[in-house]
Amino acid sequence: MSNDLLHDMLYFCLLTGVVLVAFLVSFKITIARLRQKNYFLNRDRERYAETMYASKDGYFAFIYPDERIKDPRRSVRERCSRRLAVMLNLKNGNQSSFEDVLQMFTAQDVLKIKKYLSLMQDEGIPFDDTFLLKNVNRTINIFGARINGTDGNLYCDMLWFRDLSDDMLKMAELEDEKRLQNLKISKLELLINHLSFPIWLRDDKLNIIVQNKQYTQMSGSDLTTKEGNGSNLIASAETLAKTAQKTNKVQKDYVNLIVGGQAKRFEITETPFHSDGNLDKIFTVGFLQDVTELDEVKRSFKIHQNAHLEVLSALGTAFAIFNMQQKLIFSNKSFLKLWNLPAEFADNNPSYGEFLEAIRENRTLPEVTDFRSYKNDEEKMFTSLITSKEDLLHIPDGRTFRRVVAPHPNGLIFAFEDVSDRLAATRMANELVSVQQNILDNTRDAVIIFAANQKLKYFNRAYQRLWKVDLAQMQNMPSLTEVLEMQKKLLTANNDWDNLKQNMLRHLLNICSRFRLERKDGSVVEVVPVILSDESLMITYAVN
Repeated sequence: MSNDLLHDMLYFCLLTGVVLVAFLVSFKITIARLRQKNYFLNRDRERYAETMYASKDGYFAFIYPDERIKDPRRSVRERCSRRLAVMLNLKNGNQSSFEDVLQMFTAQDVLKIKKYLSLMQDEGIPFDDTFLLKNVNRTINIFGARINGTDGNLYCDMLWFRDLSDDMLKMAELEDEKRLQNLKISKLELLINHLSFPIWLRDDKLNIIVQNKQYTQMSGSDLTTKEGNGSNLIASAETLAKTAQKTNKVQKDYVNLIVGGQAKRFEITETPFHSDGNLDKIFTVGFLQDVTELDEVKRSFKIHQNAHLEVLSALGTAFAIFNMQQKLIFSNKSFLKLWNLPAEFADNNPSYGEFLEAIRENRTLPEVTDFRSYKNDEEKMFTSLITSKEDLLHIPDGRTFRRVVAPHPNGLIFAFEDVSDRLAATRMANELVSVQQNILDNTRDAVIIFAANQKLKYFNRAYQRLWKVDLAQMQNMPSLTEVLEMQKKLLTANNDWDNLKQNMLRHLLNICSRFRLERKDGSVVEVVPVILSDESLMITYAVN
């Protein structure tokens, strides 16, 4: 073999190897690209499938073979989603057939669903309807649609299933809420329409958007002011509403009108408020109120009040009235005299705090350890006192004042009375009673005293020991009959107790003569009744 031939063969083999290597490299690159494309296709398919599974709707698909290629799958395939299997509680899960799905509906609905499906499969007509599941109170919406490719190829017929039970329940709740709201609106309409005075609502442009029947009737009538001005009263309230919007404060005004030939006085009120929390929009509520009678009552009250103050001025009891701003608006001469205040003290309407300061300087303020705290507590009465209050004020010079504080239409009214002599007399009387009680307690004989109404007033220790009575019962001030009942257990003649008790009462009250009682311990008690000067009955029991 020549060298040229050998050289050509080696060259051919080398060229063939290079071509083969290039082909293998190109083939591997193509395979890698196909694998990558297949990976992304599978990933997108899984993504779309999982997206379908995540839907709250279940589906059932009738998948048709591809007509544009020789598809080996010549029959129609059925596919049930996992969501549908759970929704309908299908025994075979996502392997369930359409017949398994139909088993969950009533026979009447099955016929209807089959008719819908037949029309969709034959003519491509979609449908949307609701059905009830068999044996359970749940509503299912079924939506059927045909899915075609962009090239006109028939892909599948899809039935989408949606459980409307929760939605239906929410709709029912919303309907109930709507009925309640309509009922509330109806009641509010009844409320404002049956008010005895006109009322209206204005928007931020001052346009009246809501009004009651009284407003409609009055705005349509011919109202004339007392001065003869024929301008409509309700319309004139617009100026008041404009001021209320500008100042964001309630505005009121009074006007005298001739209504039905009678002169009447009315009060117009416009109340501003922010609509729905919007600070830029201020609406107003207005109303018109007949205050003719109230005006007359005020005038009458003023007359009676002046007469009342004249009476208070003439009384010997010290009176003072402080208004809700704690300013002195009335005081009589007895008030100034009692507290040793100058006549001009009341001229400048001093405050209650200034009154306390003044009597403190005069050394007529009751003894207190902390004047500032005492003053604060006193001033709190103007905001907390709702019923009359009575107390005693002990003045450093030895006098005692009885004070009564009560609410007054203008504030608080104070009444002061010097009760020093009365308290002294009461103390003397109490001391006398105490002395009498000591005398009774140290008397050997048992003594008991009843008031004119036959209620127990006094008894001594000797009586308690003699008849062994319960102290608590005696302190309840029993009647004469009840006291005699307490003696029954120690008397021998208790077999005929009613007769004995009547005889004792006769001797004590009618005859008022002494008598004797035999006791179970063998002792004899002599009973001596005496009528005292105040018609009290004193009974003495002496043991013989």
